Amino acid sequence: GDQEAGELGLAAVPGRQAAFRQGLEAAVHYARAVGCPRIHVMAGRVPLGTDRAAVTAEMETTFIENLRYAADLLSQEDMIGLLEPINNRITDPRYYLNTPHQAAAILEKVGRPNLKLQLDLFHCQIMDGNLSHNLETYFPLIGHIQIAQVPGRHEPDSPGELNFPYIFELLESLGYTGYVGCEYAPKGDTLEGLGWLRSYWESRGLQHGGTSKA
Repeated sequence: GDQEAGELGLAAVPGRQAAFRQGLEAAVHYARAVGCPRIHVMAGRVPLGTDRAAVTAEMETTFIENLRYAADLLSQEDMIGLLEPINNRITDPRYYLNTPHQAAAILEKVGRPNLKLQLDLFHCQIMDGNLSHNLETYFPLIGHIQIAQVPGRHEPDSPGELNFPYIFELLESLGYTGYVGCEYAPKGDTLEGLGWLRSYWESRGLQHGGTSKA
């Protein structure tokens, strides 16, 4: 969308369907060029000057319509579309898609196997908490995981509410084999900030790069 005009994705924004399709085609073009099999299909914001409750039904209808279009296009490329709930308590008060429950309900209505949930644990913790139960409940829908400590949105080993070693072990026990995206703001240098990962590998008896010592 038009970021200068305050847009952050278009998939659920009524009246912007044509622009959404143009943006999706561009994203597919880029994804094909770099060999990326997943695309985050951003819902967008509740339009300025409108009440969320008053436009929720229309935005959901628009979202479902656009997601079905996206799923058909992405299936031709063997790609997966991802829906990410973004919290509206801290990060973006106007963002339309806010909870895993809302995303799961929409995915069920759309009914396409190549659309999945992009679960950012930072947003999930702020909106709902109960991460273990939510990971277990929504695991069949998850296509990508993102992490950041709460509330600072820094490295997983920074001070905060979340026990990431426990969460990583839970993901392994559930059989998650995908990537875990580091969707956080480093407190300092990026490489220095990745020290948490080296420490985690060592705690699990792994060498740098994840190669087992056994």
